[in-house]
Amino acid sequence: MVNVSLPDSGLQILKPFEFTNAGRRMPVPLGARRLLAFLALQNDWVDRTSTAEHLWPACTPFRAAANLRSALCQSRRAATHTVIDSSDQRLKLAPSVRVDFHEMREAARRTIEGPVPRTEDWNRLVGDLSRELLPGWTEDWLDLERQWWDQLRLYALESLAQQLRNDHQYLDALQAALAAIAVDPFRETPHRTAMEIHIAEGNIASAIKRYHDYRAFLQRELGVTPSRQMTDLLHAVLEKRLVGGAAHIDGVGR
Repeated sequence: MVNVSLPDSGLQILKPFEFTNAGRRMPVPLGARRLLAFLALQNDWVDRTSTAEHLWPACTPFRAAANLRSALCQSRRAATHTVIDSSDQRLKLAPSVRVDFHEMREAARRTIEGPVPRTEDWNRLVGDLSRELLPGWTEDWLDLERQWWDQLRLYALESLAQQLRNDHQYLDALQAALAAIAVDPFRETPHRTAMEIHIAEGNIASAIKRYHDYRAFLQRELGVTPSRQMTDLLHAVLEKRLVGGAAHIDGVGR
């Protein structure tokens, strides 16, 4: 990842919320936390009224506007500099605030576009892509953002696993595939990639077990079976194993 100089403030929204100022963790009231997180997920200026409605949907417009004003005041007291820019009736997170989500979003896109530099810290990258967006928060406005992040990091982890497999870095490749499975255990691609990694390193029994474990999971949860593509991969493995076993027996018998 690219190293950048630390700005005055940092906002962590992957994993539990945390706001830092001048390198120190700062206590932030709930209203300000929700406002900072909401603005961190926006790509541009947002309307004040729309922001208040999203953050306090159960309140009257008057009460929601008052809550927003309170959250803005709390945000100003949390740092030694401006963390929220305002213009007319619009708001935006100040560019001086470093957001972990923004950095990981770019890292995920670079990983998908590939190739990932050989100097990359694979364990750190997999760990970063495994982070959830604001775990434990139940706000409705987070639903689509979480779905979008989960899809982006899934594609990044799958791409990373495939790149590492092609580069014969099987342990790191398998860790990336397993991290993708943890994000969405129903998704077939990382299971199939894990099978391919086992096959590439010669662990045929592990590949067969991965298939049967996934098949049992799908049957139990959805009543369906793996795709034809994954089943064909299993059959190819079994045929190769049978042919190899037969050749070995013939050779011993001579």
